[in-house]
Amino acid sequence: MNTNSAASGPSAPSAASSRALAGIPVPDSRLAREAAELVRDLTDDLIYHHSHRVYLFGAHHGLRHNLTFDPELLYVGALFHDLGLTEKFRTSQQRFELDGADEARAFLIAHGIPEDRARLVWEGIALHTTPEIPHHMAPEVALVTAGVELDVLGIGYATLPPETREAVVAAHPRPDFKRDILRAFHAGLAHRPQTTFGNVKADVLDRFEADYTRPNFVQIIEDSPWPA
Repeated sequence: MNTNSAASGPSAPSAASSRALAGIPVPDSRLAREAAELVRDLTDDLIYHHSHRVYLFGAHHGLRHNLTFDPELLYVGALFHDLGLTEKFRTSQQRFELDGADEARAFLIAHGIPEDRARLVWEGIALHTTPEIPHHMAPEVALVTAGVELDVLGIGYATLPPETREAVVAAHPRPDFKRDILRAFHAGLAHRPQTTFGNVKADVLDRFEADYTRPNFVQIIEDSPWPA
């Protein structure tokens, strides 16, 4: 991760607006509570607990690397990052990352968060399936990806203290998570296969859709209308 990212807020919430899990501050402001309630209403246990683990793992990573970040913005980014996979967006034809990003930005703007701050959350969600690039952006962007990479891919698993991992998973369980998250990805993407082009999620449809043909970038260039 690029630890030279520009500072963007306090490194931890005040005691009056936070609680803690495994020593990781968790925002407990009105905005944070309303974000959690919205996500609880729209998601099942799988996505709800996964999204909280993404926040906790991302925040832990940020604190361990002495990054300065706004916990509320990271919290909203983590909680909203997979909303595009839910029933609400089953007819959407844009990338599922954009569904969650748009929803988060609208939520933050409605709560009086300035556009430039809301944009950080939008970027964190929109880019969370794009390898490497988010880690060179603002911490609120980078840490969503760090949390996702740890919870889904296991990147950084060995560097996470076992007691921290156990406390987070006790609070936000992950029974049969590997299988269930793949099913959720499939359900959220099957109706819009074109949006997986150039994205790691193409692997999901390649595994679960018998008639899926992965777009080929080289072939697209060769078949373009240009004569040469």
